[in-house]
Amino acid sequence: MIAIIAEKPSLARNIVAGIGKAEKKNGYFINEKYIVTWAFGHLFTLCDVEDYTGKAQKSGWTYDDLPCFPDEFRFKLKSDDSGIKKQFDTIRDVVNRKDVTEIVNAGDSDREGEIIVRLCVFNALKEKKPFFRLWLPDQTPQTVKKALTEMKPETDYDALANEGFSRTFVDWLYGVNLTRFATLKTGKLLRVGRVIVPIVKAIYDRDAEIENFKPETYYALVSSAETNGETIELVSSYKFKENEFEKAKICTERMNALKCVVKDKKAVKDKISAGKLYSLTKLQNVLGKKYKMPMEKSLAVAQKLYEEGYISYPRTNSEYLAENEKDKISKILSDVKNLGYPVKFKHAKNIFDDSKIESHSALTPTYKIPDKTSLSSDEYTVYKTIFLRFVAVFCEEECVQEKTEIVLSLGGKEDFTLKGNSIVTPGWTKFDGEKKDKFLPKLEIGDEVNVNFRPEKKQTSPPKHYTIETLNNYLKNPFKTELSSDNDEEDYKAIFKGLELGTEATRTGIIDNAKKSGYISLKKDVYKIEPDGKYLIERLISLKISMDKYKTSELGQALKKVYRGEITVNDSVDMAKREIAEIISANKIEDTGVYGEKIGKCPKCGKDIIRGRYSYGCSGYSNGCDFRINFNILSATISKADAIKLLETRFTDKIDFISKKGKKFSCALKLNDKNEVVFDI
Repeated sequence: MIAIIAEKPSLARNIVAGIGKAEKKNGYFINEKYIVTWAFGHLFTLCDVEDYTGKAQKSGWTYDDLPCFPDEFRFKLKSDDSGIKKQFDTIRDVVNRKDVTEIVNAGDSDREGEIIVRLCVFNALKEKKPFFRLWLPDQTPQTVKKALTEMKPETDYDALANEGFSRTFVDWLYGVNLTRFATLKTGKLLRVGRVIVPIVKAIYDRDAEIENFKPETYYALVSSAETNGETIELVSSYKFKENEFEKAKICTERMNALKCVVKDKKAVKDKISAGKLYSLTKLQNVLGKKYKMPMEKSLAVAQKLYEEGYISYPRTNSEYLAENEKDKISKILSDVKNLGYPVKFKHAKNIFDDSKIESHSALTPTYKIPDKTSLSSDEYTVYKTIFLRFVAVFCEEECVQEKTEIVLSLGGKEDFTLKGNSIVTPGWTKFDGEKKDKFLPKLEIGDEVNVNFRPEKKQTSPPKHYTIETLNNYLKNPFKTELSSDNDEEDYKAIFKGLELGTEATRTGIIDNAKKSGYISLKKDVYKIEPDGKYLIERLISLKISMDKYKTSELGQALKKVYRGEITVNDSVDMAKREIAEIISANKIEDTGVYGEKIGKCPKCGKDIIRGRYSYGCSGYSNGCDFRINFNILSATISKADAIKLLETRFTDKIDFISKKGKKFSCALKLNDKNEVVFDI
């Protein structure tokens, strides 16, 4: 008897559809060969700080518990939920049955699914049994049947599991330690994570650029004049500063005195290729731009379509198919052709390329084609988008476009190029994408063109807010200079190296968490920073917590090194521990204490001085006492020790300051006769 542990109930049902009839029992299915049971995604979670310190969960977070670096990470059942306990008991009973001779990990085909089922089995199994992996690119019965005959030992996926455990441990270390540390320091819950912070910071930085942008006015030289009844617009490459209007005017007068003649004309017919198949990122980009569909919705819908068996695994970072999928794709194309679509199999390198696949191929429809009436509106939109891109890529009708270029010469001093295009044969564009014709004026070589150049006042434009598409592209490769470039070699190198911020599997959830935390907002297709997001980033800067793209990608690269066996899980964990220890240690050197901490008595009214969010302030503020000592004065951090000494002796030791003019100077702070904090100069 073979026990199959699926990641979720829906996957268990799809596996049963592939193995044939099975009787439904309480928490599992069974026939003469297989027992299929399931988890509910994560049944186990890493223990909390209090599980390691022995303190009660409700005792509250304390500064003394940080940093928390477990000698060995421990897991526990995710909650006290009776359903979770009951299902884990079922898994334990199933894997320990005497008639069960083999166990199969049927987690989702990624590093997360790999460790979800491993944790269930390792915590449930009493004695060692042969352990195998069921790897499903989609959940159709045909794929399940085939995959069951091709299972590999679970040890073949140890590298993937190691990467998964490494990510889990590293993210716990950063999230638990720095979230507690920042929250204790500020008195406000700040969610500090390896990926959420650089995402919020990217939006913070872009919005700051827009807010601080100062437009520059200039004069462009523009012509708009009719020739043979058609208006031809030309823009010169020459520009003039705002105070150079007279120069611009003189220049246009000289240009208008020159003869403008058609110097060259070319018309060529080109075959235009369809776009590539979709990765999750590219699919979300299209759905966000075209339908304003948020990322969390598009992923949830795609996941449901996958679980229903209609599409391949959605959390893929590739836009290519594997060579060994050619037979499967050929059969799917046959089914699509029977529906009346003009498709044929193609062996093209821009479709099949093993070097561009890490774990999963591009998104495609499966053999199982749904009835439109069985899908919700959103499901139909997502499925149609994936299906029609598949049809376009394999369309047997080529798209042919005529491209025309007309070069105008203005007295031999400056050339202007007019570009136009028109679709000759629509081909795949009937199914995917919009190709708009752009027709040029009817001009031939030697024709004279009328011009009327004039100075036109313009302003430089600020950067644009991040959209779903541009943020996704940035996160996929935050070090790419040309985010819109069609050359994907750089993108795939970045993915395989671990430079991306988050992964296809995690980014959507992290961005959603940032929205729910009030750090960022998404309206229509535009992301903006929110006040809580500004507070998060600015407080982290003051606490010297640098979770930027460089730090996050450095950790991402470490995870890939774990996967490749270049370093161990412990190596990546030690790297995170060193970074966290340095952050906390740096803050202890200039320690401003913990929010709510009493540090002395008010020199004005005698009440307690309490460490607040921005200063050490008097607890009698509600009664009118305004005494406070700010944390930051002229680029210097006023530590808790400085504040205590000031309250006790009325003087601090010398502190290094930087004046508003940028001059460095050292002096003490003191309390004057009015109990005001002043420089002792």
